[in-house]
Amino acid sequence: MASRFTLLALVFGSGLAGVAFCATETGCATSRQDFAGEDDAGPATGQFVPTESVPDGDPYANDPPLQWCGPKGGASAPKPPTGTDACPSDKNKPGCACDSVGQQAACWTGLRANRSLGSCKDGVTTCTQLGENTRGWGPCEGQILPEKGETKGPSACKCFSKGKWKIDNLIACTIDYGGGSFYMVSTVIDKVSGKPKCDDVTGGPPPPARPSQPWSTSTLTADCAGTYELCYEIKAGSVTAPSPSDCSLTRVCQTVDYLTADVAQPLPALPSWVGNPACVNDVRATGGYGEMTVKGVSVRCDAIDDGKGAPEVFLRLGYCPERCAGNTTLPECKLCNGQGGDGQF
Repeated sequence: MASRFTLLALVFGSGLAGVAFCATETGCATSRQDFAGEDDAGPATGQFVPTESVPDGDPYANDPPLQWCGPKGGASAPKPPTGTDACPSDKNKPGCACDSVGQQAACWTGLRANRSLGSCKDGVTTCTQLGENTRGWGPCEGQILPEKGETKGPSACKCFSKGKWKIDNLIACTIDYGGGSFYMVSTVIDKVSGKPKCDDVTGGPPPPARPSQPWSTSTLTADCAGTYELCYEIKAGSVTAPSPSDCSLTRVCQTVDYLTADVAQPLPALPSWVGNPACVNDVRATGGYGEMTVKGVSVRCDAIDDGKGAPEVFLRLGYCPERCAGNTTLPECKLCNGQGGDGQF
């Protein structure tokens, strides 16, 4: 018969080690890299007959139409441009033909794969009279191209700049069956108070059944559509010195088709769980940590991973040892006050 329940709280604001991305709203020390939304190409005007040759050494001369790996139910792939390689219909490049003098339009002289992503943005060009019977677009004023040498983050202008997975409840529950028999399970949300609590456990020998309700709601916000596999894993070990050999208490994952950039999309609830009993005593005694990871592919076919094909760890949150329950005077217990997590990647 279960005789005692203990809520296992989180540590927010602790020093984090090995964090590849970051949590910005929980006060964590971070090291970050950021994922961006697709935009349609600029307006198409004119006959798109080159009036000037492509400059020698143009780094953007070889620019195939966009790759598209959009999730089902999301936006459709953009129509391929018309015109020529030197004067495609979607860029309004300087010197390419236009309709009427004084006409203004969006312009872009870089690669399509970087357009309107991260810090990159279109410029504005004006149709000018180039000759007695020739009109062409003038300079592309105000455009921002990718920074040379940058491979990640907004200045790289890739479709993987920033995103945030917000989980509303991360608290675990310890069940004491007596005689040294302990288990950890997910909490449920009390319908009256809105706070996490231990599910009712009736008589019977261990192990306990999975709690009757899901563990937590969550949302995903990113500036790029795509398909993301998001996982949260609780491990026994030190949040400041994580090890691949740390015992895994539980791991819950969900694969998400994220459809609209910059919109907080509600996700299916994270399921309830019963933890690996081999880890329980370690987590109770010394605490542990939760690890958020992401892996997937963006709508522009960029791989979302750690650069080697494995999931990217973007946040670690520390769990307090069980002795901190009801006692926050100990040094290791003073920050045990959180129940949810915002992980920015």
